Amino acid sequence: MRAFKVLIKKILKSDAVMFSACWLAAQYMRLAWYSGRWEIKGKENIDKLYDAGKPCIVCLWHGRLLMSTFGWQREKSLKMLISAHRDGALIANIVKHVGIDHITGSTSKGGTAALRKALRSLKAGEYVGITPDGPRGPRMRISTGVMSLAKLSGLPIVPITFSVKRGKCFRSWDRFLLAYPFSRGVIQWGEPMVVPKDADQQALAALQERLEEQMNTLTYNADIYIGRDPVEPAAPIRRAK
Repeated sequence: MRAFKVLIKKILKSDAVMFSACWLAAQYMRLAWYSGRWEIKGKENIDKLYDAGKPCIVCLWHGRLLMSTFGWQREKSLKMLISAHRDGALIANIVKHVGIDHITGSTSKGGTAALRKALRSLKAGEYVGITPDGPRGPRMRISTGVMSLAKLSGLPIVPITFSVKRGKCFRSWDRFLLAYPFSRGVIQWGEPMVVPKDADQQALAALQERLEEQMNTLTYNADIYIGRDPVEPAAPIRRAK
């Protein structure tokens, strides 16, 4: 029995199995998208930046990541900042199959290196996506990395989320939402936020709270609009005064 378990673990760690699983997951996402009735709301918020040729930081909760990628204009280069652990590698390979590239790194672990990579992409005219509650939470609470990236780059943060009428909300830390095919769904863009380059710690903390509130309100409204019970954020992070 122990030998069998070891064998299963080895199979699951196989690159070939990983590739196949991620490819299948991406095809499932396409099925959920093309078979469903989806709306994209607030698209003018990102279209203004597209039209101006101005990169931005796309900000979304970890639990609302996958289907939100279908709100993206594929002609524009978007790189998601995704952690290097195995769960992150799975997500990176799934989104790659739907045309989204990635930057390996996390603003919570080895954050300086990840920020440098993200800054280089933004300066090259690429858009960068970040899940500010990833890779391990707390759920729907913002870590400081996205604020640092916005301050250093001088580029706006634009939130995005999605909700779906029929889907599975897992009991994972992020309450990951899996959309079912043939359902009604909504992708919702929020309003851009700019972090001034001269913002001090007090101003950064205030902007961070404002962004967190906007993203949670955006997700709450998307859930209510589509007829789904909203997901509650985890307990707030106690921030230093």
